[in-house]
Amino acid sequence: MLTIGIVNTYDKIKIIDAHYRAIARAAPICHAFGFNLALFDFPFKMTPDELVDFVMDKTTIGESGKYLRLLHENGQFFVFDLPRKGFQPQFGSVVVTTSKPDPKVAVAPDTIADGMLHNRSYLLLIGLGRKGLPKDLFSLAKHHLDITSAGISLETCTAIGAIPAHLAGIAAAKKERR
Repeated sequence: MLTIGIVNTYDKIKIIDAHYRAIARAAPICHAFGFNLALFDFPFKMTPDELVDFVMDKTTIGESGKYLRLLHENGQFFVFDLPRKGFQPQFGSVVVTTSKPDPKVAVAPDTIADGMLHNRSYLLLIGLGRKGLPKDLFSLAKHHLDITSAGISLETCTAIGAIPAHLAGIAAAKKERR
């Protein structure tokens, strides 16, 4: 199971445009590359069904939420509070995405792609907000991934697109060479 986990670091109380726009942007990417979508610490006080309808009503992105609806209907859309002691084990190894990985736990995109080919499960965490992922999450992750391999910081929605696309491309190329 491959999952993009978006961690809200914006407002925890009120809903802002960035919340539902990031969800609407992530859904078609997740659908296209076979990833689940998990939201952590978003200020929505509604069921996943209500959230899908809300996003579909608020934006035309992702064909007005069509892909979010598909993810939800296929059991690939999840909404959680931010865990304090660890992420849900069904998502597999937690991977923090960062431009400044800790060298002790840094992992190359190639390594994650190899794991994908061997059906390993990963939860790839991406921070939504100016501050990126909260630093206390770094210690909960088995791996730190710099998708650029060059220390280049990416804006949230750019990362949401680049990470699955790059990993899927590497995995496809490796599979073809077999």
